[in-house]
Amino acid sequence: MNELNKYCSCGGCTGKIGADTLSSILHKIPKTVNPNLLIGMESSDDAAVYKLNEDTALVQTLDFFSPIVADPYTFGKIAATNALSDVYAMGGEVLMALNIVCFPEKMDINILGEILRGGAEKVAEAGGVLCGGHSLIDPEPKYGLSVTGVVHPEKLWANNNCKIGDKLILTKPLGIGIITAAEKVGEASAEAFEKAIDQMQTLNKYAAQIAKKYRVHAATDITGFGFLGRLYEMCKKGYSISVDAQNVPYIPEALAYAKNFVITAAGQKNRNFLSERVAFLNVEFALQEILFDPQTSGGLLLSVNPEDCDALLKELSQLSLQSAVVGEVVERLETDILVRGELNAN
Repeated sequence: MNELNKYCSCGGCTGKIGADTLSSILHKIPKTVNPNLLIGMESSDDAAVYKLNEDTALVQTLDFFSPIVADPYTFGKIAATNALSDVYAMGGEVLMALNIVCFPEKMDINILGEILRGGAEKVAEAGGVLCGGHSLIDPEPKYGLSVTGVVHPEKLWANNNCKIGDKLILTKPLGIGIITAAEKVGEASAEAFEKAIDQMQTLNKYAAQIAKKYRVHAATDITGFGFLGRLYEMCKKGYSISVDAQNVPYIPEALAYAKNFVITAAGQKNRNFLSERVAFLNVEFALQEILFDPQTSGGLLLSVNPEDCDALLKELSQLSLQSAVVGEVVERLETDILVRGELNAN
């Protein structure tokens, strides 16, 4: 059981198809026109949202991946937490979930039982009902969920509705991809890896519950496209986003590993895709890597009315994971995202 992730070429959200590759084909898919479809594919948002009536809209999402940790039970919790996160990123509540399973025919079926047990516990913690699922035989194990939630149509958090002057709050430190890559090659400390595991199995439910008390104009969660990739999806032509790199929280060991070039292929895909969309001023390479780093079950990124920022951050500080103000929405610049390092923080 302790060799689960050894059978996989990549794990967690590092296995996502690159944004550049996806963007080359998604525009060919016929667009769906429906007045009740509040959010579809066009804005690369975290989930689809379909309006049922004036008070209720369905939030629909799915996510699955191969193991990022060796322990099956922990893998199940992480994969479920990651899939459930999309509902919270839309400002919604979880209703129900279905298991998505790919599993090798020759692997001990009890391993799958542990994966499913971990996932079921997280669905229950989210307040949802696990209703069944679908399974396939596959050379590599994979697991995740299809999740249905609800949200009031007027309280929906889209990912690209930022307002100029908004402050941006991140609710979990970065560095997951780098640390899990370091662990796989025997370079990560036990302490760093435990921090990463703790973050990955912490539901964004609790940060979202606090944020709903305040004026959140836009939101997303940080996954395989990294902090900067998700930030780019929040941009529109009418504004840019300025990031203070020195304020971005990350697991400390991740910077040391990145300085030793323990980085991920997915991070380089993110860098290549965003090369003409992000500008850096005095930001060292290792810190850039953390900003490009693919996150599995990362935190929420909230675009918040500046008058609410301090109060929201104070409440978020009561949670177990660090939140921080990482930037602001500004008048349109020459680039979509400007990342300032230490010498330009002011």
